Amino acid sequence: MRTPTRVLGIDPGSRVTGYGVIESDGVHSRHLHSGCIRTAAGDFPQRLGEIYSGICAVLDAWRPAEVAIEQVFVARNAASALKLGHARGAAISAIVMHELPVFEYTPAAIKQGLVGNGRAEKEQVQHMVRVILGLQGTLTLDQSDAIAVALCHAHSEATRRQIGASQ
Repeated sequence: MRTPTRVLGIDPGSRVTGYGVIESDGVHSRHLHSGCIRTAAGDFPQRLGEIYSGICAVLDAWRPAEVAIEQVFVARNAASALKLGHARGAAISAIVMHELPVFEYTPAAIKQGLVGNGRAEKEQVQHMVRVILGLQGTLTLDQSDAIAVALCHAHSEATRRQIGASQ
């Protein structure tokens, strides 16, 4: 059995950035902490600074070995996608400044990995996060999405290691 790795998952947003910290060996996972960075109303550059500082605080407090972040999903609104990209950039800058590896996953890959359906609804992802980790109590959708990113990464990395070891 492999030693558990501490993983931080991030669901970036310009208003609310969810994060979740787990420990996982790729088969068994344990929830350590999750929350949201809620930016204050104000100038957009100021909000990006809050995301950067908030992620730095989470990194300092929980000391993950790896960080996984959701990739930008471009839908109909280009302005929203651009703001989301900036929020991701602020989070990734904090991770890189802490000299940690960054792994990126598409929303469809995360949903496929957890629910078995790349087009699953947020509530389905939230339900599977609760089931996989045996969580009780309230989780926001932003928190459960961030934990889902961390779980997706932990399971993907375990599979990659198994494939590499068998070759």
